[in-house]
Parts: sequence; C-alpha cells; structure tokens
Amino acid sequence: MSSRNVGWRDAAIRWFVGLVLLLTSAALQDRPLVALGVGFMALIFIGTGLFRTCPLYTLLHVNTWRRPRSV
Repeated sequence: MSSRNVGWRDAAIRWFVGLVLLLTSAALQDRPLVALGVGFMALIFIGTGLFRTCPLYTLLHVNTWRRPRSV
C-alpha cells in the first residue's frame, strides 16, 4: 500500500484540472479518440486528487502532504 504524498492544495488543483479536462472531453464530440484520451487524463487527475497518492511523485521522491501534528 502506498502512503499519501499529495497535499490538500495539490489535490484541489488536481480536482480542478481534472474537472476542466472532463468538460473538455465532453465538448470534443467530433473527435472521439482525442476525447477518450483527454477523458482518461481527467480520470487520472481526479483519482490522484481523491486518493491523495501519485505514483509519479513516489518515483521522483516528491511529497507535498504534511502529516498532522500529534498533540
């Protein structure tokens, strides 16, 4: 199991970009292969924002998630 490596700001940006890409994919009705590719990218962005884990960040050793402080 992977640990979280996407912070809340990063996740919000991923959600926003994913939704924009999803709307763009829906607008590309005349080019179905492009729409499929853009829609797949949108699902990747939304999924990494939802689960707060990015496999590319793991490979590059990037971590934008801050752990909660213990009291």
